[in-house]
Amino acid sequence: MTSEACDIVDAPPEWAAERAELLARIAQLEQQLAWFQRQIFGEKSERRHGEPPPEQMSLGEGLGRAEAPPAASAPVGAHQRRRPRRETAEDNGEEPLFFDPERVPVEVILVPNPEAEKLDPADYEVIGEKISHRLAQRPGSYVILKYVRPLIKRKDDQSLHCPPAPVGVLEGGRADVSFLVGLVIDKFLYHLPLYRQHQRLLAAGVEVSRQWLTQQVLAVAWLLAPIVAAQLSGIRAARVKAMDETPIKAGRQGPGKLKRGYFWPIWGDTDDGGGGDIVFLYRPSRAAMHVREGLGDKRVSGEVLISDGYEVYARYAERTGLIHAQCWAHTRRTFERAKDIEPAATAEALERIGALYACEKAIREQGLRGEAKRDYRLTHAKPVVEDFFAWAEAQVERAALLPSNPLTKALHYALQRREALRVYLDDPDVPIDTNHLERALRPIPMGRKNWLFCWTEVGAEAVATLQSLIVTCQLHDIDPYVYLVDVLQRIDQHPASEVHLLTPRLWKQHFADNPLRSDLSRSAPATQ
Repeated sequence: MTSEACDIVDAPPEWAAERAELLARIAQLEQQLAWFQRQIFGEKSERRHGEPPPEQMSLGEGLGRAEAPPAASAPVGAHQRRRPRRETAEDNGEEPLFFDPERVPVEVILVPNPEAEKLDPADYEVIGEKISHRLAQRPGSYVILKYVRPLIKRKDDQSLHCPPAPVGVLEGGRADVSFLVGLVIDKFLYHLPLYRQHQRLLAAGVEVSRQWLTQQVLAVAWLLAPIVAAQLSGIRAARVKAMDETPIKAGRQGPGKLKRGYFWPIWGDTDDGGGGDIVFLYRPSRAAMHVREGLGDKRVSGEVLISDGYEVYARYAERTGLIHAQCWAHTRRTFERAKDIEPAATAEALERIGALYACEKAIREQGLRGEAKRDYRLTHAKPVVEDFFAWAEAQVERAALLPSNPLTKALHYALQRREALRVYLDDPDVPIDTNHLERALRPIPMGRKNWLFCWTEVGAEAVATLQSLIVTCQLHDIDPYVYLVDVLQRIDQHPASEVHLLTPRLWKQHFADNPLRSDLSRSAPATQ
């Protein structure tokens, strides 16, 4: 026996425990390293690609084999087919159109024929023309609206008369509503920070300060705040709600430091399975009291809240008596973290959860709603759910799984939430996950990569107000620019008791057919 082996045999008993602890620590660090590598170099999509069937051939395999016999044919009656626009353009000697001429402005440039310039007009005739198109872009263009108000003097009494200047959205402001909305859309829909917009303005010859731009955005948010408050009231009255949270840096904490706050998006099924409404609330922390502030204390019959696994939602549901449903997508992600450690068991878990999503896909394809949707879930999805939890319990009983194993954590995560994960089976209005809410809050993390932070808490509240309306417009297929231009001009004249009619969902029903426009749409060409 070697001296090294003797040392191991004669080692104190505590060495074995220390060795096991170190090995567990190494395994944990390897898991963390694998996770970071996936975040940096791995695939970000959660879509799972299954193994191809063994009978599937590779690309090019089988080339050169005998051709299959031609398919049987049968005569059909003559009919007329509408020719595509591309074919019609080619027959006319034109390039096929790559744009919608009803939406994209077209400017015509006449190209002189050098051969015709040498001839007298009587010596030739124009027998046709050929057309080609080229995509062009003007630099971000800004227009100055010059209001000319005639000053007249009556001859009978020598009195002077001049019409007042048109009232703007912001009293005494220099910005037309089109500029204000463009400023907001560029920042919150296309994530263009104000300092870049300021650079673009200077390049176009418009000299304003960045502070002035910030003031305009805050003023617009202040005007729209009552609409967002009415929208939040509608969400609270909805039976099915979803809630989440995402961090944001907002407000100075000290030299070179910013406070960490949170946006709390709340979605409500306000239109019986349509797009619903969403409101973002800014709060300085992730505390449980903010859930109560967002959802309120008034309950709706049969109310359901769907969320991720953050425990404050479960405590709120238990205290208020509403039904708490949890997200299957978050459950799935816990198993994703274990696929490098326990690939076989993880693959089986993902396969079982994938079967639930296959049921949801079938429901969408068949257009099932109400009781038909509930019956389909109970018939096809419920057995899968029960088998999944039975399989999870069997996996937990395996002696080989340590408590620190990611698969163990994923199994306990699912089993501890089994009742909340079953809720969607009996309620056709409850979605299987909160992915619709995560898609809606995506502008916040995308914006963070561009404008990075909010300098003040007031700025964060303005972001929440404006994103609430822009995202809700997208849920209902409304052009945010058209909507904001209309409501910013309409809100001062609209009865306060009917402010809810200006929320995007109801605005689409009452005002979208004839929206208010900016003066820019009816101005004459610019002159010096």
